[in-house]
Amino acid sequence: MSTQAMPFLSLKHITVRYLDKTLFTGLDWHINKGENWAITGPSGSGKSALLSTIAGKFNVINGSIQHHFSDTFRSEHTVTDPYFTYRDLLALVGHHHTFRNRSNTTTDFYYQQRFNSMDSSDAPTVREYLYGESGGTPEQTPILEPLRIPALMDKELIKLSNGETRRVMIAKSLLKQPVLLMLDNPFTGLDVQTRKHFSEMVNKIIANGTTVLLVTSPSEVPENITHVLTLEDGQVTGKYTREEYLKIPQPLSTQDWQVDEDKIRAIVKNTKSPFETIIRMDHIKVQYGEHLILDDVNWLVKPNDKWALLGHNGAGKSTLLSLINGDNPQAYAQELYLFDRKRGTGESIWDIKKKIGFVSPELHQYFQAGSNCLQVVVSGFFDIIGSSKPGTEEQQAHAAAWMDILDIASYASHAFKGVPESVQRLTLLARALVKEPPLLIFDEPCQGLDQQQKEHFKHVIDTLCNVMDLTLIFVTHYQEEIPSAVTKVLKLERGKVIY
Repeated sequence: MSTQAMPFLSLKHITVRYLDKTLFTGLDWHINKGENWAITGPSGSGKSALLSTIAGKFNVINGSIQHHFSDTFRSEHTVTDPYFTYRDLLALVGHHHTFRNRSNTTTDFYYQQRFNSMDSSDAPTVREYLYGESGGTPEQTPILEPLRIPALMDKELIKLSNGETRRVMIAKSLLKQPVLLMLDNPFTGLDVQTRKHFSEMVNKIIANGTTVLLVTSPSEVPENITHVLTLEDGQVTGKYTREEYLKIPQPLSTQDWQVDEDKIRAIVKNTKSPFETIIRMDHIKVQYGEHLILDDVNWLVKPNDKWALLGHNGAGKSTLLSLINGDNPQAYAQELYLFDRKRGTGESIWDIKKKIGFVSPELHQYFQAGSNCLQVVVSGFFDIIGSSKPGTEEQQAHAAAWMDILDIASYASHAFKGVPESVQRLTLLARALVKEPPLLIFDEPCQGLDQQQKEHFKHVIDTLCNVMDLTLIFVTHYQEEIPSAVTKVLKLERGKVIY
């Protein structure tokens, strides 16, 4: 039998359940050795769930999954471990990290920790995360060569940029020497250059003999991917070679999004901003040891300004936002003015936070598993990420009204971590809006959304800007995600403002 025809993985008419939900019914998919697949489809179509099913995380209640690669491995190697299973031969890299602190293995990082030098010292370094006590090096493990890990070895995990975090998570998986590597949205949140590096990296991993399955957007299919599977509502809608798939025209968004402006006007006070200046930065400089993160940054944000904040991964955007958000202790030594007041003149971190509404995909990780969507929206009144305070009846009613405006009222009682990413993002938007803050910060708010959902989100933002006096900072790596209302741009490169 030729190598191409050897079976690698077979999903035969599988029905899959997780908790009380049926994810797939009668799904068939067959992969031969030498094939590498991309999985695409709308948000919520089941792409990530399919990877988790293959990894053995969900119950297959009908049909079967045959891990031929495990049988092949056993026939070619002597396996003495009685507990050895196919799981030992695969690795799944999600798009949310699962790092832990040194001091308590069950404690997640908290959001402000990466900017606080004392707390971040409790976070393990990349070297500790990858090699533990064994003290190995990337140079001794050639499989890591495409990931450019040596430069990161002594960095704390919490201080890594989005792209660096993704590289380290993939490195950890490759150290298992998996036969099958599954990557869930590896390009999400990466700048143009880093996406190019990642695509080349995936090509090299495949060239080194590892089979790759990856969830990605239709426009980001690496060259060495041989086939594409398309999903919608848990059903396979197509199986293509890469060449066939790239010839299929991508549908344009024709949906007429509607947001009820009268409902917005009915619940917003929308008084004119009492501040002359929202943000003023004069010659801001932030440094960690020898590492200069922000270098002589000057920026003035006036009420009702709409800014795009742009720059490559590691350019300093997150650090800049941490100064504004009250999360970075280095703010006190700077010429930084927030809401007409110099930072460090007696105001508390909570005085600052109550004036800011913040939306970021990272926030998803800091809410308790039991929180429902309405509780997450209500937590916006308290400025505490992950707060489970019930709020007053008036606050709950106001939160519910915003959910209605954003067309997510039906998810109010659903577990926040169990709803589609698009609903999570709109829930976080409602959370940011409930207190009508003088400043809204959207840090890559469209991450994980499909094209239709991005268009919807943009329309919502443009409608809000049309009805309300909003001051907005919008961070993205994708030009097409920027709402029409945005009229100003600040771009960082290696910590310097370039325009």
